[in-house]
Amino acid sequence: MSTSLRKLISTETTMKSNQELAQTIAKTLADSGLQHLRTSSPSLLSNLNPHITHLVLSDPILPPQSCLTFFNFLRRNPSLIPLRPNLQAHVTLFCRLHQANRFAQMKNVVNTIVHNDRLQCQVSHIVSLIENGSYERDSVKKLFDMLFRVYVNNEMFEEAFGVFDYVYKNGLEIEERSCFAGLLALKKCNEVDKCLCLFDRMREKGLVTVYSMTLVINELCKRGEMERAKRLMGEMRGRGVEANVYTYNTIAKAYIERKDFGGVSEVLGLMKRSNVEYNVATYTLLIDWYGSCEKIGDVEKVFDEMRERGVEPDVYVYTSMINWNCRSGNLKRALFLFDEMTERRLVPNGHTYGALINGACKAGQMEMAEILVKEMQGKGIALNRVVCNTLIDGYCRKGMVDEAQRFRGVMEKKGLKADVYTYCNIARGLFKLNRNEEAKRSLLTMAERGVAPNSVCFTTLIDIYCKEGDFAEAKRVFQEMERKGERHNNVTYNALIDGYTKKGKMKEAHEIKEEMEGKGLMADSYTYSSFIHGECVAGNMDAALSLFDEMSQKGLTRNVVTYTIIISGLSKVGRKEEAFKLYDDMKKLGIIPDDRVYHSLVRGLYTDESSSKTDE
Repeated sequence: MSTSLRKLISTETTMKSNQELAQTIAKTLADSGLQHLRTSSPSLLSNLNPHITHLVLSDPILPPQSCLTFFNFLRRNPSLIPLRPNLQAHVTLFCRLHQANRFAQMKNVVNTIVHNDRLQCQVSHIVSLIENGSYERDSVKKLFDMLFRVYVNNEMFEEAFGVFDYVYKNGLEIEERSCFAGLLALKKCNEVDKCLCLFDRMREKGLVTVYSMTLVINELCKRGEMERAKRLMGEMRGRGVEANVYTYNTIAKAYIERKDFGGVSEVLGLMKRSNVEYNVATYTLLIDWYGSCEKIGDVEKVFDEMRERGVEPDVYVYTSMINWNCRSGNLKRALFLFDEMTERRLVPNGHTYGALINGACKAGQMEMAEILVKEMQGKGIALNRVVCNTLIDGYCRKGMVDEAQRFRGVMEKKGLKADVYTYCNIARGLFKLNRNEEAKRSLLTMAERGVAPNSVCFTTLIDIYCKEGDFAEAKRVFQEMERKGERHNNVTYNALIDGYTKKGKMKEAHEIKEEMEGKGLMADSYTYSSFIHGECVAGNMDAALSLFDEMSQKGLTRNVVTYTIIISGLSKVGRKEEAFKLYDDMKKLGIIPDDRVYHSLVRGLYTDESSSKTDE
């Protein structure tokens, strides 16, 4: 018993001694500052221990700034490594800083707790320390809220969930904005399941706002779970969280990207019933929707409606309008919109110029495209690879392949490495000019420079070899394409079929067609046109006409090329009545005949007259 009593007295004496020493250090710091403590009272520091440090930091006589100064001195002084603040000291300092609303310094303390291995900062250690201490409830609440946010910002999600669960088991709470920061961090890391898990916790605690709901709905839509997204929206409406225009835009965008136009109409109907007005982003989505359906008239209607309702179009709306008009071939309207946009002091961006340059190139207006490129650069918008490839493609379409190759050099001097599209565009351009050796060399150069060929490159090579009659090499490239992981598509098969039919190898062409259909690829208009051409060249007009009729039965479009081939074939063999009937049919369908059709018909008449004279 005497031994226990001596230990108790010793402990009480030590505690009293520690408290007295802490009070002396705190008073010295408050009255004279750290420098005086270091120079005039070094013995006080030599007796420091973690408990004394905690007492000093807890002493109300010491202002928070002095606490922070003393704390940083112990933490950063190499000679005091054994005395560096422990976890308790960090928590104590945090609470003192909280009382003074020093939030930036509070966050620094929490960051240190999280990142300092010496502190053994697992959630369980912090919880144990808090439960065995005497800290103000508001400070503890703020500590855990900030700890949660620091954990999620550092992608320590399991620890963050541990904090969340502890907080709500003990009657505390995490602020909604901290939870939203957690959702954002999980989204950024593509941790969608954990994001949904946190959202469920938030929903249970009534922490969901329209912003957090919209974020989660966006993630569900990315996964194609639109029905689940709509159910969630309905459930949250029942809990008093109403969807806003951004929520509806998110779901509408997902439907548009999947070309589910019924879904888009449903979302627009929900917006109308909920009295949610369209904003500029909604109108941009609608413009893109109608544009992707090639309904340029509806695009213009949406644009007019937008302005009638007083919603001012921004640079994104104008860019979308310019893009769809360029794609539909209405370059004049696109240029008008561009001028209108700049008159409204809206600054065009790289996408705006890219859309216009693409439109000019497709219209064969290369001088205009060059002017736009210079103007773009003059406004400080750097050339990118997409614009460069667009320009190169435009040159090649115009037969200006040498200019395309020159521009590739300009592109590479600017540090933009030529990619697979650059090489393919130039190779296709050279092929169209019958510069086959240069085309092959361009594609070989691409491989030597480590640029992997795509299906277009392989198809170009197949086209070249077929045109040269080298079908063995064409088949080799065809097989190599599959070995390199590029799947055969209709275009690839059509290249082989067209090559065989043009050389009169109809048996081989039919074998390729059977192989294609065996892989689930259906013959298209180009396939049929190739076969019709082959039968016409062989003089098998009945077979050609049978294929021509089959196209209609299968719902395939018979275009000007198809009509030209069949009319030419009929004219050659003197079947002028049938040729003229097809000519009338194509005009009724709105297909404009070209010079080749007229030439074939005239030649057919001449052939018929010559035959009549011979018969006489």
